[in-house]
Amino acid sequence: MSPDTTHHLDTTVPLLEIHEASVMRGERLILDRLSLRLAIGQHTAILGANGSGKSTLIRLISRQLYPLARRDGAPVMRVFGRDRWSVSELRGLIGIVSPAVQLDYTSDSPLEVFDVVVSGFFAARGLGLDHQVTASMREREHQALAQMEASQLIGREMASLSTGEARRVLIARALVHRPRALLLDEPCAGLDPASRRRFLESLRQLAHHGTTLLLVTHHVEEILPEIDHVLLLHDGKVLQEGSKNRVLTDEALTAAFGMPMRLARQGEYYAADVG
Repeated sequence: MSPDTTHHLDTTVPLLEIHEASVMRGERLILDRLSLRLAIGQHTAILGANGSGKSTLIRLISRQLYPLARRDGAPVMRVFGRDRWSVSELRGLIGIVSPAVQLDYTSDSPLEVFDVVVSGFFAARGLGLDHQVTASMREREHQALAQMEASQLIGREMASLSTGEARRVLIARALVHRPRALLLDEPCAGLDPASRRRFLESLRQLAHHGTTLLLVTHHVEEILPEIDHVLLLHDGKVLQEGSKNRVLTDEALTAAFGMPMRLARQGEYYAADVG
């Protein structure tokens, strides 16, 4: 796929289909016959305690690891109806933002914000001498930064940004591809409460503009009002899946986190306390 290509996909096929995915790490079963089907436009939260299998599921979706083969030989996972993708092509369709990705851009050699965002077209960490940036790329880069309210950061080095600012820049980098979905792995990690709320509000705008959100978290407070589908993981298995109102209960959260949990509403958001 050329760096300046816009994706044309059949919107009637599911965004993601996983059929009985099992993943081993050494002798331990990290995911145990997990099945999941998500439609395009179906904003989803993947919720669970540390060690529940969330990170493994992310790496499975992003092709960083592969599941055990099924006995019947059927594909374990399809993305947009296909079970075979090149990693670079897939990452143009599903943008991925996480603290681990951010660390790669804020450490080692200095990287300027514009270079980080526009280099997303080339699947590179920054711009190289062989990278030819077109006027169309520049326009889409400016649109993506404006969409994340981060245009004023052009000219600054990534290492000088706050955690929230850097996270906005990396989402803009993913948005230059005009992806169908964003996979957000613990996107609020390291943010103070005020920065977290501002960041979540910017994600709500993405949801309203047609980007399907897959939010991975262990904080109920981060589940956006626009997200109505929740997958609750426990020990590598789906504990519950369904609408937010049905899945988010005291009993389900207690089972998922192994401690008594109490759920409450805070405006359009939920909150959970131990006890």
